[in-house]
Amino acid sequence: MSTSLKGIAVVTGASSGIGAIYADRLARRGHGLILVARSQEKPAEVAKRIAGTTGRVVNVVAADLNNKADLNRIETLLATDSGITMLVNNAGVGAVAPLLESDTDAMEEMIALNVTALTRLTYAVVPAFVARGGGTIISISSAVAIAPEILNGVYGGTKAFVLALSLSLHKELADKNVRIQAVLPGATATNFWDAAGGSVEQLPEKMVMKADELVDAALAGLDQGELVTIPSLPEAADWHAYEAARQKLIPSLSLNVLPARYRIAAAA
Repeated sequence: MSTSLKGIAVVTGASSGIGAIYADRLARRGHGLILVARSQEKPAEVAKRIAGTTGRVVNVVAADLNNKADLNRIETLLATDSGITMLVNNAGVGAVAPLLESDTDAMEEMIALNVTALTRLTYAVVPAFVARGGGTIISISSAVAIAPEILNGVYGGTKAFVLALSLSLHKELADKNVRIQAVLPGATATNFWDAAGGSVEQLPEKMVMKADELVDAALAGLDQGELVTIPSLPEAADWHAYEAARQKLIPSLSLNVLPARYRIAAAA
């Protein structure tokens, strides 16, 4: 096994799909790996394959991030292992059913994983990265972060949180040499759909991206310095226009003068 050239990347949800592909690509880029997943068996197979093809050191940590004790173990790892240079917040679950058909407990568990666990892992590693002089945090959001009407609203809300947190951290850590990237995939050919109670086969083929192409696009966006990467977006100018419109709104979001349209309504 060779010593990693770029430090260790911690990838959550690494047993299959997007997480396993990130692990493969990052190892090929020179990272050692710590793969975090609920079970040991599947990520162990991923680790064996990646170690065999890349020669990188790949370790597996079994942890259920919705279990407080397990989550605390990963937080401690992120805060104390000086070799860690990247965190990929990939672990998450989804939902496709509308509110009236959703189970409240399942929604709470989704929030716990998609929001609470991701936040705690991020907060564990950021001070460590700042102290070490830099690092990278990649968080997998979703296109529904900006289009929550498409799927379950709670799922969209959790992914909007990931985007908002990433935007905030990018500004806060601008002078700390900590890279932040939020990745907003559209429909992707993974087991997400089965786990969420849907079927990817029901979607038009033109909407569904292959998982390896998604990860390759996301890493290309990282190389190009993107804060927000939407792998399927044809024109970067469309995102820039969206972001410019958002920035234009910001100075007017908190003012002490009532807009004329509301004064007229109040007088009537």
